[in-house]
Amino acid sequence: MVKILKDVRVVELGTYITGPAAGMHLADLGADVIKVERPGTGDPFRAFKGGLYSPHFQTYNRNKRSIALDTQAPGDLEVLRELVATADVFIQNFRPGVAEKLGVGEQDLRKIKPSLIYCAISGFGTSGPARDRPVYDSVAQAASGYLRLLTPPVKPRVIGPAIADAVTGQYAAMAVVAALLERTKTGKGRRVDISMLEAMAHFNLDSFTHYFSVGEVMGPLSRPVVSQSYTFECADGKWIAFHLSSPTKFWEGLLKATGQEQLQEDPRFCERLARIRHQDELIEHFTPVFKARPRAEWCRLLEEAEVPYAPAYDADEALEDPQAVHLHIKVSAEHQQMGTFTTVRAPYNFDGTPELDVLPPPMLDEHGPEIRAEIARRRAG
Repeated sequence: MVKILKDVRVVELGTYITGPAAGMHLADLGADVIKVERPGTGDPFRAFKGGLYSPHFQTYNRNKRSIALDTQAPGDLEVLRELVATADVFIQNFRPGVAEKLGVGEQDLRKIKPSLIYCAISGFGTSGPARDRPVYDSVAQAASGYLRLLTPPVKPRVIGPAIADAVTGQYAAMAVVAALLERTKTGKGRRVDISMLEAMAHFNLDSFTHYFSVGEVMGPLSRPVVSQSYTFECADGKWIAFHLSSPTKFWEGLLKATGQEQLQEDPRFCERLARIRHQDELIEHFTPVFKARPRAEWCRLLEEAEVPYAPAYDADEALEDPQAVHLHIKVSAEHQQMGTFTTVRAPYNFDGTPELDVLPPPMLDEHGPEIRAEIARRRAG
């Protein structure tokens, strides 16, 4: 596939997820992303499970090159500045004010490269009463109103993946691409500021729209009740999910597939609004029904009845599904020292062709010598 951003160079001073995720999205599009890390330890995410190559680090750092630089050492800071001189984009996700202390604030770097796209990712923004508070994923989810949509109403606890971190990185990458597009016409660089709070508030747009429009404060069951979404355990301990939405044909297909046509006469379930009001009772009714047969059989029956369904997979199953295999969603590459790296490819296709090639996440300073050599050649030239 054509590397859409093959002529773009990104310098990333990112740690954990938001900055690295933004860099990864640009790298997936073909940009040369140079990850600048602290000597000896690198990105703190490297050591989350021992060593310096944890699965946490691997997730957000494929397709990049790594160089270890101590920005407090004059020589290394000069190397970084020379890198910036060749860069189109700079990404950092420090707390507000930290980049300036390190000598990599916007004004510092714009003196080196006036047309630079400078992307600064923060927790709560660059100003305001909460500016300096430490922010991690769950904090941003909570502050944006999103966490309450995921929290079980009984025995509440935080569940699910690091959504705020990942979403913020994706929004940041999108804004960077927009700034790059503008620069092709104006030659002007931009500062891109994005906070986890703002990103998650936008991601939570549906909830806010319901509140602004009709005064409804949504909760964890608001959408699945209205959309008539369900998941059930099957006889073999595996799970299945289906989404009836509003068309009557899907409800009728479910009744046919499960042999529960008598529910069509039940006043609790005979029409959609009644099913919404009585979803708990509907779940209670279907729980033993689905436990009576294995998942594969339910998949066959629901498909025959044209009900929107999918096996509710765990990570060890999802990419082995025939459709996922057909789409080549799982891709692998070999690292000389770390062995086979397997990941999920970028989701887009350009001109009908997916990008199946991937570079394994770099070891700390893996590309330091070659990057320094590139700088030396630039000096000499």
